[in-house]
Amino acid sequence: MRTALYHYRNSTLLKHQISDIFEEEKAQLVLCFGAKKLLENPDLFINLKGKFPVADIVTCSTAGEIFNTEVFDDSASIAVIEFAKTQIKAEAVNIAAYDSSYAAGTSLIEKFSKEGLTYLLVLSDGSKVNGSELVRGLNDASHQTLLVTGGLAGDGSNFISTLVGLNAQPKEGVIAGVGFYGDHLQVQHGSQGGWEMFGLEKTVTRSTSNVLYEIDHKNALELYKKYLGHEADSLPGSALLFPLSVTLPDTGEQVVRTILSINEAEGSMTFAGDIPEGSQVRFMKANFDKITNAASGAAIQSLPENSLPPKLAILISCIGRKLILHSRIDEEVEAVDEIFNHKTLLTGFYSYGEISPNVQGGNCQLHNQTMTITTFNETE
Repeated sequence: MRTALYHYRNSTLLKHQISDIFEEEKAQLVLCFGAKKLLENPDLFINLKGKFPVADIVTCSTAGEIFNTEVFDDSASIAVIEFAKTQIKAEAVNIAAYDSSYAAGTSLIEKFSKEGLTYLLVLSDGSKVNGSELVRGLNDASHQTLLVTGGLAGDGSNFISTLVGLNAQPKEGVIAGVGFYGDHLQVQHGSQGGWEMFGLEKTVTRSTSNVLYEIDHKNALELYKKYLGHEADSLPGSALLFPLSVTLPDTGEQVVRTILSINEAEGSMTFAGDIPEGSQVRFMKANFDKITNAASGAAIQSLPENSLPPKLAILISCIGRKLILHSRIDEEVEAVDEIFNHKTLLTGFYSYGEISPNVQGGNCQLHNQTMTITTFNETE
């Protein structure tokens, strides 16, 4: 397995110094995480196709790009991979062709032969797709036996529209998947948040999909404002500082949900992921040091079994973390690099939702406000 990392900025494509040397025309996979305005310009995809003519090229818009140990805006972080023995297959669907995100997820899985399939990377539109339903479809169609990680595309802090592409100019509504086949590829994953919980555990008593109406039979928005105190005056912006911890009723797994908007008339809150009735919830607040330490924890979880630094790591973190850490945002990426002993190429992006199991061997879940890491090595 040979890997290279490129940074596209100010119309210039630069290769990172610790990249492997290999023939570009033999690369099999290109993962391009870039600002939406760059992806809207066809020049970037045309350049990538010309430079890596036989590779499957996946593009995904971001809310910030991770290029090794730095975080950028208005650029593209591009990972290029040549495998020695691993086979890949890339497929895509568009949400416009389906009546639900669940159906789109099941359809995407069905495009892949299951024989020898060991891992699926999913990069999805982040504005038109319900991430919770997408993940449920992926899990059901794979019979909950396939490792799936990935994330939802971003659009900076605009939350207007996002872009994903597979071997074509990226566009809205696309859900792309890359399947990895064979037993020579070692894939590990990790996911942690680092938020502090406060207040008593409560029960969701009325919700519809990702809209929350009542907690313990009380108006959810009013209860939330009570816990926020003076920060409630800055809603919905201040909601990024106070996500919700959700224990899912069916599985008992714990996920984090970020508030996207509030409806004063209905007294409701809309989240970036489903909040099922019967869920147990607790309020959370930011802790800068714990957020950074969580990135280290996710990296430790994603170390290969032999504990050697992986060849490549894909970091997908939440836009909420980026907005909170602000000028300290590089710290969580540097923390990951430290765990990998500065020997792993790091790429990735800030997203509108992260897809990863909570634990090794578990089903994938949609997360908010987490750092998720997927690492890759190939054995001879």
